[in-house]
Amino acid sequence: MYKLFLICFLFLTLQIKANSMTTPNDTTVFTYLALGDSYTIGEGVGENDRFPVQTVKILKNSGIEVADPKIVAKTGWTTIELNDALNANPINETYDIVTLLIGVNDQYRGFPVDSYKPWFTQLLERAIGYAGGKASHVVVISIPDWGVTPYAEGRDRDDIAGQIDQYNEANKAIAKKHKVKYLDITPDTRDVMQDPKGLITSDGLHYSGQEMGMWAARLSIILKAMVAPPPAY
Repeated sequence: MYKLFLICFLFLTLQIKANSMTTPNDTTVFTYLALGDSYTIGEGVGENDRFPVQTVKILKNSGIEVADPKIVAKTGWTTIELNDALNANPINETYDIVTLLIGVNDQYRGFPVDSYKPWFTQLLERAIGYAGGKASHVVVISIPDWGVTPYAEGRDRDDIAGQIDQYNEANKAIAKKHKVKYLDITPDTRDVMQDPKGLITSDGLHYSGQEMGMWAARLSIILKAMVAPPPAY
């Protein structure tokens, strides 16, 4: 009787162990919403070169599962137009990650910084809402300096740089107030002046997949810390 009990016990133990080995582990798949303008949609580059897409690829290669990003962005959009687009096509889902990069067209059209601030604030508050109210899961990305590109030839590059700095000072202060993360890529975009070959698209204005790959690499570091589980001890 004891032997029969022992055999049954061992059989059940092995069966449970076998089941635990063959049952796949539940894998969390994170979601990502990218809001912006031409820099987010990747004007002049292929879909796979867009910085949100490159960011997801880096995360996946690191063992973090992320769904294809939902991108709400269009070349030429100002903060007002992005807000209008979100009003026209409401987003009802929440996302694990939200990025916001917007403002270059406000600057390009000559809008004063003081008019940018309330519209950017509204967008950021919406972004936090899309992240389920988790401000720590939102990243504001600074505005690139288009004044260093060939497109700006003949314009006052220093004046453009100064205006971009004012806009970025504004969005950084608003980001800090709302306790979201901030990624400053503007210095990286200014470095292309030293060697624009390969870093600017054929239109002479927008950034290439290679340049956006650098943004993605820096962004992925922030996102890994945001969504990766803490190490087991």
